Amino acid sequence: MAAPPVHHSVHYPWYKKEDTDAFFALFQNNIANFVIIAITMLGMDFPASIVFGQVLPGAAVAVMVGNFYYAWSAARLARKENRADVTALSYGISTPVMFVFLFGVLLPAKQLTGDAELAWKVAVAACFISGAIEAIISLIGRWVQHHLPRAAMLGAVAGVALTFIAGEMLFKTLEMPVIGLLVLAIIIVGLVARVAMPLRLPTSLFAIVVGTAMAYLIGDAGGERFSDAFTHLGFYPLLPNLAWLEGLGLLFTGMLAVLTVVLPITLYNAIETMNNVEAMEAAGDKYDVRECQAVDGVGTMFGALFGGVFPTTVYIATVGAKWMGAGRGYSILNGAVYALATMFGLIAALAAIIPVSVVAPILVFVGMSMIATAFQSNDTRYYPAVALAMLPYFANYVMTRFNRAAEETVSGISSGVVPLGQGAMFTAILLGAMTVSVIDHQFRRAAAFAAVAAGFSFVGLMHAPKLAINAAGDYTLGYLVMGVLFLYFAWQEQRQAANRPATPGR
Repeated sequence: MAAPPVHHSVHYPWYKKEDTDAFFALFQNNIANFVIIAITMLGMDFPASIVFGQVLPGAAVAVMVGNFYYAWSAARLARKENRADVTALSYGISTPVMFVFLFGVLLPAKQLTGDAELAWKVAVAACFISGAIEAIISLIGRWVQHHLPRAAMLGAVAGVALTFIAGEMLFKTLEMPVIGLLVLAIIIVGLVARVAMPLRLPTSLFAIVVGTAMAYLIGDAGGERFSDAFTHLGFYPLLPNLAWLEGLGLLFTGMLAVLTVVLPITLYNAIETMNNVEAMEAAGDKYDVRECQAVDGVGTMFGALFGGVFPTTVYIATVGAKWMGAGRGYSILNGAVYALATMFGLIAALAAIIPVSVVAPILVFVGMSMIATAFQSNDTRYYPAVALAMLPYFANYVMTRFNRAAEETVSGISSGVVPLGQGAMFTAILLGAMTVSVIDHQFRRAAAFAAVAAGFSFVGLMHAPKLAINAAGDYTLGYLVMGVLFLYFAWQEQRQAANRPATPGR
């Protein structure tokens, strides 16, 4: 009798040459985010000690935790399925969520407190809460995805993209018109029309090199920027701190409005992770979606313990790494390189050299693509819902830009600007969800969303400066009236269906 075949466990390498390409693709994505964070926060008058000494090291810790975990997770899958072609999941700061935290959390916190350190602590607490929420969502994520219309979710995010990202950054682009418009043209040619750049360089890299060189050549940047850059080289240790704890106190005593942004964007982040893990499954590597959402949440919380303020996610770029034939090595290298680059101030040096007007057009493209995605991911009949969901952020933009003087400054335009801007993300999602439901003739569902909006207005999550009982009475009543109208149409449709003559079977 023949002996049974012996199954040798497959050799899953720590690193292979295909990991190098995948590493550079992921590194470029993450380094762009780190430089954008640094330039934007310095532009908001956050001191370099917070940006380079706390925020970036915290972000590096989050990136490291997630990447190392996903490298281990890939090895586990390789052993389980006895194959060596498993690709680790790509992981880093979620770009859309990063912008929402920059302009929807850090900026309002800075304007409300007038103090950069307090604003940073509030943002750290918001980031910690976001991580905790994502870990909890891992239990109910699928239910939420099933019940919240995509047009409402993406429309709300597109509202942030239109105002705070594409709009705001187009202003910054035109602060140095010759350079800004040239870089914008490179971005449109390379990223929108997908035309190859000279020397086959990635478009964003080519744009930054050309734009920065031009800025120094025509004297718009000033040579002192270059010498200043090297003063940022140094040692920034990765150390935990208690900013998140102090921030929680501040958040719950007077800044709860910030949480109206955190909850929906965390939901968006969790769904982004879900979609990206599912895309990876279609490409051949099946990971547990719930585990990934929990890991993203825990990675985000780890980052917050070290002073970070940006949630993390599984990247859509993972499928690209799979096509390249990468394993787990690129993930390990990515985590390690980020820790070193932030600890020794290399990202600080890059951020000091590159003028804002050179990075701004790349962000205009990011905003454009987020708006385009909101439409492209939905059926044409839902376009009105996407458009309506974008509008509350127009009010939020005007409101936050005029800071405390908003009431007086914008009262000449309309008394509705400030209330529409308060809790804009909830208002956007709920108005969008009502519209989708009505388009589908699901009037009862539309009434349910109107009831949720009435409840949120009653407790002050929408249309009010702070949480309170009966915080926005007129709005509560307005949404209830909407709900009654929807129920009337639900009843009318039911009655018409009942009165329709049955076709006789002759």
